[in-house]
Amino acid sequence: MGRWEPDARGRMMRAAIELFTERGYEQTTAGDIAGAAGVTERTFFRHFRDKREILFDSSDTMGRNAREAILAAPDDLAPLDTALAGMVAGGALLTGRRDYSRQRAEIIAANPALRERELLKLARLTEGVAEALRARGVPEPTASLAAHTAVSVFHVAFGRWVGDADAPDDLADCIAEAAAALRALT
Repeated sequence: MGRWEPDARGRMMRAAIELFTERGYEQTTAGDIAGAAGVTERTFFRHFRDKREILFDSSDTMGRNAREAILAAPDDLAPLDTALAGMVAGGALLTGRRDYSRQRAEIIAANPALRERELLKLARLTEGVAEALRARGVPEPTASLAAHTAVSVFHVAFGRWVGDADAPDDLADCIAEAAAALRALT
């Protein structure tokens, strides 16, 4: 290895996306990613448990951001609007990362095990949102319904954001449009 370069984690994430896109997820090893990023395999495993974690690295941060926004929301905000504010705050983590998010979504869509992992992360996000709503005093089943609805709105908005060239550039605008479409159903 040559001289130390900053942002090893970011370099590994970019290298992984590139390699997963070129070779496929299954055909890419942690060693391949480390080599492409100019780090050792040992460095890779200091940052990530396995290669899957590169694709799901921001899930916990997104959940924390959503929870903090829910807990900080005005007291008079309706439970669904509070949960949606959490989704907007969590989604803000993706600002400026639309191309990365699009590539990531394509990689996940091509691999059944990764799709399953994505669904598990969404379920954990849903439970975190419901828990934050309950911490605000929202009773059941309202907390769970609002959480499931807000995460579904986020999921639909995210899919449009990464898959539709005509979608707004800002994920928050896609979330607002999906929420408006949901409200129009009733």
